[in-house]
Amino acid sequence: MKKSIIIICLLGLSFKVTAQETQTTSIPDLVTDRPDATESPTVVPVGSLQVETGAFTTSFEENGVKEEVFGYNTALLRYGILKNLELRVGWNFEEVQRSVNGNKLDNVQSGLSPLLFGAKIAIAQEKGWFPEMGLIGHIFLPFTASADFKPAFTAADFRFAFNHTLSERSGIAYNLGGQLGGESAEFAYIYTLSYGYSITDKLGAYVELYGDLPEDSSANHFWDAGLTYAIAPLIQLDATIGQSITEGQDFLLSAGVSFRIDKK
Repeated sequence: MKKSIIIICLLGLSFKVTAQETQTTSIPDLVTDRPDATESPTVVPVGSLQVETGAFTTSFEENGVKEEVFGYNTALLRYGILKNLELRVGWNFEEVQRSVNGNKLDNVQSGLSPLLFGAKIAIAQEKGWFPEMGLIGHIFLPFTASADFKPAFTAADFRFAFNHTLSERSGIAYNLGGQLGGESAEFAYIYTLSYGYSITDKLGAYVELYGDLPEDSSANHFWDAGLTYAIAPLIQLDATIGQSITEGQDFLLSAGVSFRIDKK
């Protein structure tokens, strides 16, 4: 369950304060689904390919046993099919190292996580108090994973994504949904809440709470915060730190880049 939360954590951003065009143009802004756990309701423009990738490390120690997870590539590809529909494919390469009382064990796990395949549907645009709204769904295919990361069950998730503009420089976004499968057949409700602020036209910051509530297990709650920087209108860098509020994660560090290739 922890690994799926981390993946969800890294696969995701619902509200992102991104670069604004320095000149008047019809090119849509770059809106990403990373680096936080909150997914955006905004879809990629028709015919455009958006690539969001990065690396992360997370660690948890309990009773002298420490587990470190390294993600060397958290690639998410998003392609605009229709005005209100995008297709999504993602695949992570990860490594897990364990140590006991400071002594590293030899059985390092490494390989690809299950391939993510899904779609995002834009449902409604923001109008007054009514938020921008979208629906996102994924399936995670076990047979695409390396032996070390092949889950016991086929996993799937869905979420409704919402975005509210508070001012010219700030906004909030949140997700509500559920996930099933992976290492357990137990269903879990998922939530995220993110606040974003545009410090400048290129530099943005966010803070977020997120987690999951399994039907028959203890809830997991996390926080993270980070920065984004637009080095070009359609290229964005990001950096994130985070930690669990409940047990399960001592720290999270993540950095990445997102860019979009528009149809000519």
